[in-house]
Amino acid sequence: MKRTIKKVAVIGSGIMGSGIACHFANIGVEVLLLDILPRELTEAETKKGLSLEDTIVRNRLVNDHLANALKSKPSPIYSQKFASRITTGNTTDDMAKIATADWIIEVVVERLDIKKLVLEQVEKYRKPGTLITSNTSGIPIHFMSEGRSEDFQKHFCGTHFFNPARYLKLFEIIPGPQTSTEVLDFLTTYGEKFLGKTSVVAKDTPAFIGNRIGIYGIQSLFHLVKELGLTIEEVDKLTGPVIGRPKSATFRTVDVVGLDTLVHVANGIYENCPNDEQHDLFKLPDFVTKMMENKWLGSKTGQGFYKKEGKEILTLDLDTLEYRAAKKASFATLELTKSIDKPINRFKVLVKGKDKAGEFYRKSFAGMFAYVSNRIPEISDELYKIDDAMKAGFGWENGPFEIWDAIGVEKGIEIMKAEGLEPAAWVTDMLAAGNKSFYTVADGATYFYSIPAKAQVKVPGQDAFIILNNIRESKKIWSNSGGVITDLGDGIINLEFLSKMNTIGGDVLQAINKAIDLAEKEYQGLVIGNQAGNFSVGANIGMIFMMAVEQEYDELNMAIKLFQDTMMRVRYSSIPVVVAPHGMTFGGGCEMSLHADKVVAAAETYMGLVEFGVGVIPGGGGSKELALRASDLFHKNDVELNVLQEYFLTIAMAKVSTSGYEAFDTGLLQHGKDVIVVNKDRQIAEAKKHALLMAEAGYTQPIRRTDVKVLGKQALGMFLVGTDQMEAGKYISEHDKKIANKLAYVMAGGDLSEPTLVSEQYLLDLEREAFLSLCTERKTLERIQFMLTKGKPLRN
Repeated sequence: MKRTIKKVAVIGSGIMGSGIACHFANIGVEVLLLDILPRELTEAETKKGLSLEDTIVRNRLVNDHLANALKSKPSPIYSQKFASRITTGNTTDDMAKIATADWIIEVVVERLDIKKLVLEQVEKYRKPGTLITSNTSGIPIHFMSEGRSEDFQKHFCGTHFFNPARYLKLFEIIPGPQTSTEVLDFLTTYGEKFLGKTSVVAKDTPAFIGNRIGIYGIQSLFHLVKELGLTIEEVDKLTGPVIGRPKSATFRTVDVVGLDTLVHVANGIYENCPNDEQHDLFKLPDFVTKMMENKWLGSKTGQGFYKKEGKEILTLDLDTLEYRAAKKASFATLELTKSIDKPINRFKVLVKGKDKAGEFYRKSFAGMFAYVSNRIPEISDELYKIDDAMKAGFGWENGPFEIWDAIGVEKGIEIMKAEGLEPAAWVTDMLAAGNKSFYTVADGATYFYSIPAKAQVKVPGQDAFIILNNIRESKKIWSNSGGVITDLGDGIINLEFLSKMNTIGGDVLQAINKAIDLAEKEYQGLVIGNQAGNFSVGANIGMIFMMAVEQEYDELNMAIKLFQDTMMRVRYSSIPVVVAPHGMTFGGGCEMSLHADKVVAAAETYMGLVEFGVGVIPGGGGSKELALRASDLFHKNDVELNVLQEYFLTIAMAKVSTSGYEAFDTGLLQHGKDVIVVNKDRQIAEAKKHALLMAEAGYTQPIRRTDVKVLGKQALGMFLVGTDQMEAGKYISEHDKKIANKLAYVMAGGDLSEPTLVSEQYLLDLEREAFLSLCTERKTLERIQFMLTKGKPLRN
C-alpha cells in the first residue's frame, strides 16, 4: 500500500506542538493544530463583552501558542507565509476534523493519564489505517496503547521530535508491542526524506536513546565539575566547539533547554532504571536541587548557570551559589590542538593532556565509553544508532563510538581501566576476533561492527547520500591547500573547499578554475559543495586587508578581477555548474551561488551579501548580478525604480535569509531555477542529480549578456537623495553613506543621462573600481580590522 501524507493533525499546541506543526507547514503539508478550551476569560476579553462561547475565546490558547511560536527566535518556520498552511481549533469543537488527517500526532503534557484520555478521543474520530503517534520524551509507549483497538495499536508508535523541531535532526521512532513493520519503515523513510531528519528506531526503554545517553553525559559532568574543582566557564570551554559540540557547550545548553526539563528526564531515568550500573549518577547534585528550589531554571526565568545583568553576563559559583563576574578559562592541552582543524583528530591529543583538562577528558570519556557499551542491547542492538542519536539530537559532530575509534579502541579500554571501569564484554570479544575498530569505510560506504553478526556490516540507508568524508581519498582527482576535487561518478565531479570557515582566497579560486577546466575537458558537470558546518563565510578579508594596508593597489585590483572572472566562469562555462550552499553562505559564497546554473540549497541556508559590514560593496560580481536581476524584472510601464531599489536594499541592509526559502524573497535565489533540499545529508546527491539532468538535456554554454538595462541618473538621483535623508536622520553614518553611494553608482550603471543597455563586463568594471576605492578609505580598513579581531561588524 502506498501511503502519502497530505494532512497532519497535531493535538497540543505548546512549544513542542506548535514547533512540530510549523515544521510540517515548512515542508508543504496542511496542518490542523488543536488545543483545549480556556477555563476562564481574560481581563481584556471581559472588557470586550466576550463570553466562553465565542469562537475567538474558545481558540484563544491554540492561537496564542502558535502566535508566540511564530514570533520566537530562532523561528520555527522557514517563511512566515507558510503559517497559512496551519488551521487552528480546539479539542471540544473540532476533534471530528481529525478524520481527514493522514497522521495524528499527540503532543500534550507529559502525563500518562492525560495522554491516554486524548488517545481515547482520537480513536473515536480517526479513520482506520491513519497513523497515530505520541511525541513523548520518555513515557513508555506500551502503556499508552493499552485498551485500544487492534487497528489503532498496529498504526500507533512513539515519535520523539527534539526541540526545536525545525533545527534538531533527531527523530526517534519507538514501536509499541503491536506496531506494524510497514508503519516503522514508512516513518523512517518519511522522517529522512521529507522532514529532513535522522530517523532512529529506538527500543521502548526510559528516555529512549538520545536522552538516556545525553542526560547521562550532563549528569556525569555535574558530578565531575565538583570532583575536579572546575568552574562553569572551564567545563563549557572543554565541552564546546573544541570537541565538535555546539558553542553553548554544557551549562549554557541547560540554561537554554531549561533545568526543569533536564531534571524531569533525569528523575525519570533514576526511578525507572534501577538496574542501570550508573544509577546513582542520575541523582541530582545539591546545587541542582537548590537551583530548582530557587526557580533558577535558565533563560525562561532570567537566570540559571548564567545570568545577564545589564550588558554583563555573570556566572554561578557552584560552591557559594552566588553570581560572580565571568572568568576566562584556558588550558595548556587546548593550546596543543589549535593547529588541528577537525575535532575528530583532536581527541588523541586531548586524552594525553598533563593538566586538569587532560584529566577531565580521560575521566569523562572513560565513563561515556563504558556507559554506551553497556547500553547495547538494552536501548539499541546497533552501535551506530547511538552515534546517530547523539549527533542529530545533541549537535555532536562525532558520536561516542566514533570518538572511541579516534582515540583507539584499545587505548579507550586502557583509559577506562585506569578509572576502575570496564567495557561491556562484546567490546573485548570484538577485539579478540580481530576487529580493531567500531567503524570502517570501504567503496565510499560506512560499515559498523554488528554484535550479532560479529562482523562489519554496511550502515543501512546510505544509498540516498554521498558522504564526502568517505570518498575524499579514494575518489580524489586533484587538490591544493584550498580545495579538493572528487569524482562523484556518472561524469559529475565535486569541488569541496578546505580553507578555514571555507573562506575564498587565491588557493580556492585556483581550485574553482581547475575544477571547471577538468569538467570541460573530461566530465559532464560540476558540483561545488561541502559537508562542513557552513558553505562559506565569504572572501578572505585578511588577504584584502594586508594588500590595502600595504597599498598594493595593483595587486588588489588583480585579485578582485580574478575573483570576478572566476565567478563569471561559474556562469559561462561549457558544462553545468551546480552550487550547493548550506548554513552560512555570505559574501563571496553567496556571489558564487548567484552565478551558478542552478542552486540546490539546504533548507537551513543563511544567505546574504554582507560586505557593507566590512566597509565595501560586493566585489565578486554580486553588485552587478543584482543590477542584472532587477533589469530582468523590469516590465513595460512598471515603476522600474521600485524593483531596482528592492535589490539595492538587499545589499545596503546586508539582508541575510533565515532559511533557504527566505532567500527567494530577497532575490538571492530564483523561482523556477533554484531548489531547496530539506535533508542536508541528501544535498550533494541531489546536486549531482541536477547537474546530470542538465548535461543530459543538452547543456549549451550561455552567451555573455550585453542587454542589461541600467537607469543611469534617474536611479542615481533617487538613491543619493535617499542616503542624504538617511544620514540627516542619523540612521546611517557618513561612511555608510559613502559606501551606499558607491553601490548606487554601480547599480545605476553610472551617471548615464538616460536608461541604457550595457554589458555585464561594464558593470563588473564599475563594481571593481568602487570596491578598490573603498579599500583606500581609513574607515573601511578599521571595519575590516575590527571584523578580523572581534568577529563582528563595526559601525563607524
